[in-house]
Parts: sequence; C-alpha cells; structure tokens
Amino acid sequence: MTETVHVDLGSRSYDILIGPGLLAEAGARIAPFLARPRVAIVTDENVGALHLEALRKGLETGGISSEALILPAGEATKSWPHFERTVEWLLEQKVERNDVVIAFGGGVIGDLVGFAAAVLRRGVRFVQIPTSLLAQVDSSVGGKTGINAPQGKNLIGAFHQPSLVLADIDVLGTLTERDYLAGYGEVVKYGLLGDSEFFQWLESNASRAAEGDEAARIAAVKRSVEMKAEIVQRDETEQGDRALLNLGHTFCHALEKATDYSDRLLHGEGVAIGCALAFELSARLGLCSQEDPSRVRAHLRDMKMKVDLSDIPGELPDADTLIKLMGQDKKVIDGQLRFILARGIGEAFVTGDVPPEAVKAVLDDALR
Repeated sequence: MTETVHVDLGSRSYDILIGPGLLAEAGARIAPFLARPRVAIVTDENVGALHLEALRKGLETGGISSEALILPAGEATKSWPHFERTVEWLLEQKVERNDVVIAFGGGVIGDLVGFAAAVLRRGVRFVQIPTSLLAQVDSSVGGKTGINAPQGKNLIGAFHQPSLVLADIDVLGTLTERDYLAGYGEVVKYGLLGDSEFFQWLESNASRAAEGDEAARIAAVKRSVEMKAEIVQRDETEQGDRALLNLGHTFCHALEKATDYSDRLLHGEGVAIGCALAFELSARLGLCSQEDPSRVRAHLRDMKMKVDLSDIPGELPDADTLIKLMGQDKKVIDGQLRFILARGIGEAFVTGDVPPEAVKAVLDDALR
C-alpha cells in the first residue's frame, strides 16, 4: 500500500513514496538513479543501530553496495565540524557527480547531508530516507538544506532538491512517544495553515495514528506531504507563499534559542506552542474568532502535546528578550519581523504588520 506524491519542479521534479516496507525495497527504488551500483550512506548513531542493517540488506537485494558514515545523534551535529567531516568523507569515498548519497535519519541528518550533497562537486544527487515523523512530513521535502550557526538555526545552507524520498512508515514504530508527538507538531501545522478539513480529520484520527494505526499514519503523512509539495511548487525558494510553512516558527525559533537547542524543547514541540501563540495573537488582533485558539489548544492537549510556555521545563527569559531572539529569524526582511497569522483554521497568511506591543502582551500573558 505505497502512496506516491509527485513534486513537480520541472527538471528538479521527484517522487515521495510513503508506505510500509520501503527499506526492504530501497535497492529496487534507487537503482534507476544509479550509473554504477554503489551508494554512500550518512546516518546517525541512533538510526544506524536500529535500521542501517535493514537498509543495507534492501540495497544488496537490488545489487547495490554501500559505505556508511555514522555521525553523533542530536541537533549539535548540524554544525561546521560535522559538515566538514561529512564532505571530506564523501570525497574519500570518491563520490562522483552522477553517484547518489543517501541521507538516512531525521531532520538533522537530512539537512546536513543535503547541504553536503549541494556543495560537493557543485552538486551531487541525494536520496532522502527520513526516519522520524518530523522529517517525513517536513524537512525531507522541498529541498531546504543547511546547518546551524552560533547566531541561529539554519542560517547557512542551500536549496538542493532530492532525487527521491522514501518515507517508510514502519520505521516510525521505533520512535519514542515524545519524538513521534514532536513530529506531530508539524503535521497539525498543515491543517492549521491551509486545510481546515484536514485539521478536522486529525481531531478524529490523529490519536489512532499516534497509537500505530498504519492506514491513519499513511494518510496523515501523505496529506502533509501533498500540502508541502503544493506550496513548494508555487514558491521553491521562499519568495512568498512558502513562508506559510513557517506557521508557529517565529515563536518556536526564539524558544529554541532561549533553551539552547537542548532537550528541554524539541523542534516540533516548539512549533506546536508557536502555533498556539500565533492563533492567540491572531485572535487578539481581531483576525480570527476566540474559539479558534481554544480549539487549537484543546486538540494539542488531547494529543498530550506541549501547548503552553509553562510546559517547557526550567526558566525562560522575559518577553522583551524573546522578541529580541525573534529578530535573528530568517524571516526578518528589511529589519521587519514577519509573522504567519490566521483568519481562521486553515487560513494562514504572511504579514509584516504586527504591532510589537501586541506580541509583547501575548508573551507576557503566556509567561505568567
């Protein structure tokens, strides 16, 4: 029961396959892209221990040999030292421009390896095999690659589309509940930004998906990916519409920086809290009804997600400091912070016209 979503970007088009058993089929799926039957895999210690053997077997079944680089797990890997190590390892493997590099892991590995592929020999092809829910619905699709800088997340990178994405639903079964729910923060974002019917479907079905229901998981991943693909097709390099995908992220990135990108707050948890804050801000500005933020928060609570700033362990800085941290965001244009706000569930839009005192008031209340 494999579903396919096509991302139509002319000569850079590719398919996203979603379904069970795709690691076992990796050789057959990737072989058509190869000039010679070998690939270089980059993964992390956690994913490598759980799934590397299965991927290698799947490749061998298709007659493909592989070498693997195993990096430390965690956000700290998205940095210059590991990027340098990855690029140099790929050069040692004599990866040529018509070879394929496989990014096998969550968003950190996908972003890092995609960026390495983008700059290696001015661009080699790569295949994304995302192993977290977050990566399957978000970071593996759309060609944004990069690493973090001391100044902030994802400030160094390139647009480089994959040749293929294999989202194996079975792999999600090895995620902790917390990691699965962090990924769900990005799933619910799609309903909130552009599809109220999908949000309504999630209200009824997302808990089934969280409990491991295969059909519900495939449906949730597929719709998320379709929505992202539609937006990326309209705006590949984020000149306009693609910024909608950052619903919740302006708050999220400030909170991640405030918590030192640590385990106190996972990215998808920050997105969920950020979405709740964006709807609260929208309601206060009279853009949407007060019922909308309540409904968003109720659903996140039903899913046992983080919803409020008080759900983040430890101290947080005050509202003024958080607003300063937002100023480092990539969505700042001409010094003007841009927010993604909503006229209702499924009706998000991008604006630079938000009174700073309204943002401060929402954060002050959230911090109480």
